[in-house]
Amino acid sequence: MYLALKHLHLTAVALSFTLFALRAFWMLRESPQLQQRWVKIVPHIIDTVLLVSALSLAWMLQQYPFVDSWLTAKVLALLAYIGLGTVALKRGRTRKIRIMALAGAVLSAAYIVSVALSHQPFPGLS
Repeated sequence: MYLALKHLHLTAVALSFTLFALRAFWMLRESPQLQQRWVKIVPHIIDTVLLVSALSLAWMLQQYPFVDSWLTAKVLALLAYIGLGTVALKRGRTRKIRIMALAGAVLSAAYIVSVALSHQPFPGLS
């Protein structure tokens, strides 16, 4: 069961990041593709699968945010990624703000992946 859940989680991560990158590309090109109905619905479905699988893995492994420092770091970085992502894709008032938020979201995503791989809140320093 663990391996199936882990693969589901990793697949959802890949789909979520890939779809975010596609939506960011469309935002930068000011493409009408960004306004399609499926583009507004599918990310929520993928992110729900991602969140449920993450919570299930944490419960299964008995590792919890605010108990395990690396998981706390991932959760905080995820909140930054979500906030920056919404500014980048829809809430940023100017193109410059959207691009800066996009850069921050990409850096947050890279940090999340590095923490996930190392299980350290400060990868490379320990």
